[in-house]
Amino acid sequence: MVNNPILARFPSLAHLVQSKRLNLHDAFHTPSKLPAFVLECPSAMRALDLLGPLAWGEFPERNLIRNWGKVVVPHAAFSAACLLKLNENLVSMGDLRQYLVEHPAFIWLLGFPLTPSLRHPCGFDPHNSLPTERHLTRMLREASNRSMQFLFEDSVRLLFGYFASQGIRAGECISLDTKHILAWVRENNPKAYVESRFDKTKQPKGDPDCKLGCKRRHNQVSNPPSETATPRSNPIPAKDIVVGEFYWGYGSGTVVAKIPEYGEFVIAELTQTFDKSDVSYFFPLMQKTEQILGFQPRFGTFDAAFDAWYVYDYFHREDDPDAFAAVPYSMKGGYKANERLFTSEGLPICKAGLAMPLQFTYLDRTVSIIEHERGKYVCPLMFPERADRGCPIQHEKWGKKGCTVTMSTSPGARLRYSLDRESQIYKNIYKQRTAVERINSQAYALGIERPHIRNGAAIANLNTLIYTLINLRLYQRLRQKR
Repeated sequence: MVNNPILARFPSLAHLVQSKRLNLHDAFHTPSKLPAFVLECPSAMRALDLLGPLAWGEFPERNLIRNWGKVVVPHAAFSAACLLKLNENLVSMGDLRQYLVEHPAFIWLLGFPLTPSLRHPCGFDPHNSLPTERHLTRMLREASNRSMQFLFEDSVRLLFGYFASQGIRAGECISLDTKHILAWVRENNPKAYVESRFDKTKQPKGDPDCKLGCKRRHNQVSNPPSETATPRSNPIPAKDIVVGEFYWGYGSGTVVAKIPEYGEFVIAELTQTFDKSDVSYFFPLMQKTEQILGFQPRFGTFDAAFDAWYVYDYFHREDDPDAFAAVPYSMKGGYKANERLFTSEGLPICKAGLAMPLQFTYLDRTVSIIEHERGKYVCPLMFPERADRGCPIQHEKWGKKGCTVTMSTSPGARLRYSLDRESQIYKNIYKQRTAVERINSQAYALGIERPHIRNGAAIANLNTLIYTLINLRLYQRLRQKR
């Protein structure tokens, strides 16, 4: 029964407005069922070709029957509109709303609730059929990231399906990196006066969720003080002479796979506050990657920030000796790469060429981000019994109970030193790391670095949609090429 008097007088209009509209996926496969004003809009058909392949019919929608019959905007329609906003380089939600009003075909196609009207050729009022700019902004903040992740994971499924049809097994080699995101607060504006710009105990009023972090950091000053200006009585520790780029904001971590001659795409993504370290992204992202791929990648490539024993240990397999993690060596503990040697049993070899026995092991919870077993290896001439002869090379530590080494007992700790970074296979795998840099460049072009949003949940949703669009653009190029 039609309650609206306008729809009661015009049955054809009632059919247009009240009939069950096609979701984007069904419209993509059966465009002949679309209304004429949608088919005649080139922009709408171009967007349909980009967004239509996603499984919109299975979108985890919220309950739309609520608030005593009040019209509720579906999250599917809102998510599609946000993808459209990113694709069309629209800056704000106000720009998005104006764009939709000027192209009513999108309002019908994306699934927004329609307000019937005889004054418009499309049969509904574009202005009254859309939420306000403020409502759209609130939806980005309140929408569940689970629904955004559904669209992202479906874009990955589409790409894997395409590569499988070409006989290509994707995901054997992955690269992981992080991208900094600047919060929209005055503390990040160097021209604005802020009394305590980088005091992590004073949360910026503009964003209640952002955190203070460092993008680059080193202990070398660009203009070192002269000798006469150097304090002689109270020297400054090196840890206090720090030069770095500090920001309030967030970080985005991505796992990327590259298919030669096809392109690169995002397999998994994660958004955290900027105070989290790069290595904190490793385990959550690798867990997501395994869930999406259905198997564990054989090769991984990272920058020097991920030079940690558990990264090497993750890719080490007894049944696949060729698998490894390609990570540049960062000098820690005074040893250069390939300088620390080990026996076939995994015992470190001292500088005198002797195998150092394991004295004891213990469970460590402080050195790295995960709990692990560490062992203390000592001089073989001191343990288990003191030898009659002295150190063959008369090492400087011989008079202090000999050399000792404390390190993880995991194979990854030994691989970190013994990995041949000059081999051709290492160089070939490490070249794949440029894939994640190109993804970061695409995300930067879509505005990921400086979003005009003041909420952590909205930042996470926006990042997920950005990576979804990057994958959809690749899938569209592959379909057009085929």
